[in-house]
Amino acid sequence: MIQLSHEQVAFILEDLKANGIHSEELQLSLLDHICCMIEEEMTPEQDFVNFYQKVVPRFFKRDLREIQEETDLLLTFKHYYAMKKVMLISGTFTAFLFVIGAFFKSMHWPGASFFIVISITVLSFLFLPILFVFKAREVSAKRDIITIGIATVFGILISLSALFKIMHWPGANVMWLSSLGILFFLFLPIFFFGGIRNAETKVNTIVSSILILVACGILFSLTSLRNSKWTGESIHHIDDLLQSSAQLSNEINPSSISKDSASIQMIHESSNIICQNIKLVKDHLISKIPTDEFGLKEGEIIRTYGENLETPYQTLFNEAGKPIQGLVSLKQELKSYEKLIKRQTGMVSIPFLETKDTHRYGDPQEQLLTWEETNFSHVTLAVILRNLNLLMLNVRMVEKISTNS
Repeated sequence: MIQLSHEQVAFILEDLKANGIHSEELQLSLLDHICCMIEEEMTPEQDFVNFYQKVVPRFFKRDLREIQEETDLLLTFKHYYAMKKVMLISGTFTAFLFVIGAFFKSMHWPGASFFIVISITVLSFLFLPILFVFKAREVSAKRDIITIGIATVFGILISLSALFKIMHWPGANVMWLSSLGILFFLFLPIFFFGGIRNAETKVNTIVSSILILVACGILFSLTSLRNSKWTGESIHHIDDLLQSSAQLSNEINPSSISKDSASIQMIHESSNIICQNIKLVKDHLISKIPTDEFGLKEGEIIRTYGENLETPYQTLFNEAGKPIQGLVSLKQELKSYEKLIKRQTGMVSIPFLETKDTHRYGDPQEQLLTWEETNFSHVTLAVILRNLNLLMLNVRMVEKISTNS
């Protein structure tokens, strides 16, 4: 048994590289096998180069390059099956989480947003890109690859626009209309004119194009499902009036009002405390709205972000669904204020100041909800601000009535 020199080992390694073995791991593996065979079989009298030329052909049928090609093919199939597995798992994961998120949202349970965001994110940035890679491998024509790519971009955009729409994030309409534009002006023309040229796919292409047009029309019509401009503006006008009235009523100067008795003074002080707490809740809520501009007035915020549903709930309630301390304090102040007014005026009940628990929809068979849940849970920003402004007006009205009685 002989021992190969460093020069001979280097010679083998360079020959492997020159013959198409570019993978370092494969180079070292072949080098180790060839060196072992030469050292075991070659005698000192034999020429190294000639013996090496006799040993190398044992590793291939045509040339050394085929070993590298087979290795690349095995690695490709390994990655292929790994990607396929990831695609199937991510697709199943997406469908499962989205169904759960949709169910939680319909039941108004906490956690719905988390499931929906995760499912659509995985769909858009993992499942659809991998699906594109697999579909692109199945076709050879450049036009088909471009068509699949456009369809993938459309799928990602329409998924993200749906997510932004559900979460009431800015930019949803832009992505929605952009995705429809890609579908109608890019994908459909390429798909249609490319498919009708082939007699075998002509009928299927026409039928599929008709279905795509119908789906496109349905999607486009959904973007227009909103109140009329006049109806929306009328509601906003009412909000503006309500907000202005609440602000005006809150600017009453206690020093200008008669202080004939301790009871009247107590009513004034309690009213001011409640209105101040209402303002704190409003300011805290508005500060959490992800506005694009600073210094927007309340009416402008309602017009732009009034349909926001998630942020108000996350701001006014904790993860366990319990109201924040500001709402709890406001409720306690209202209870105390109601008792004070009843004691001062002799009123039996004051409906618009009551904070008792009520059944959902007023139906005794439905769930019993707290005052905080009834007025501020799972409702839009516009409704919450409207309720707070109305509450402030009611407090000032009761104050006026009770101090003049």
